[in-house]
Amino acid sequence: MVSSVTEGVKVSVKTEYQADYSSPLQAHYVFTYRITIENASDYTIQLLRRHWLIFDSNGTVREVEGEGVVGLQPVLEPGEVHEYVSGCNLRSSIGKMTGTYLVERMIDGKQLRIGIPEFTMVVPYKLN
Repeated sequence: MVSSVTEGVKVSVKTEYQADYSSPLQAHYVFTYRITIENASDYTIQLLRRHWLIFDSNGTVREVEGEGVVGLQPVLEPGEVHEYVSGCNLRSSIGKMTGTYLVERMIDGKQLRIGIPEFTMVVPYKLN
């Protein structure tokens, strides 16, 4: 698990290879990632947008941007945690992702970019 803290918001990521949904012979590798967002700041925030950079070890880079996360724009009071699971497919057995969330402080409307720590996605047999 990797974590980072920006503006009092902690983002942690854990990945898992999904062998049942992958097909290495067709260069199709599926990973899930569990994101935990913890609001350790003094302010209520709302997650508005996400921005991802996805790097495949074959040299492909993809960019994904959109509203919220898995269809939600959660509001987190101080001390609250939001967790979700999403997924990514790669054309190679190794890749990485990083990005940012755009959140808004509810008290004054100030928008903040919260860093998502870079994390790797590696098929387990590559680690041996």
